[in-house]
Amino acid sequence: MDFLTDPYAVFLVRWFHVLSGIMWIGLLWYFNFVQIPNMPKIPDEQKPAISKVIAPAALFWFRWAALATIVFGLLQAWQLGYLGPALALGVGSKSAAHMSIGFGMWFGLIMALNVWFVIWPNQQKALGIVEVPAEDKPAAARIAMLASRTNTMLSIPMSYSMVAVHLT
Repeated sequence: MDFLTDPYAVFLVRWFHVLSGIMWIGLLWYFNFVQIPNMPKIPDEQKPAISKVIAPAALFWFRWAALATIVFGLLQAWQLGYLGPALALGVGSKSAAHMSIGFGMWFGLIMALNVWFVIWPNQQKALGIVEVPAEDKPAAARIAMLASRTNTMLSIPMSYSMVAVHLT
């Protein structure tokens, strides 16, 4: 038996997919339901602790959890033999399970691309990790926030699609 298709390897990949997914979506929801709404309530002299210490650390784990979730999820789909049919949304296989997991996979891929190519570059500007003119920071922060809110909304059908496949 091939190591990657060994039942224990399949279990470990699934477990790492679930753990990294919990970290990713947990941090996503933390940003959108805790940090962003409460920033206006924090006194100005305390805000640097968030923008210089907490946010960069949380964003580190956020983006790497997103990547790990995608890698482990794609590896799991390959291990179980449904990577192609799921990415094709079950069109060739005419399978509801492939369609369901496929929608979840595509939502996750879109969200991960959003993390790495929209949220993270704009957060670097907003937090001063990357030097930009001061007048560019509010626009970058707004773009990052809107992309993050989009991911929050996409996380709901993504999670549903991932779980619903196990009901069919």
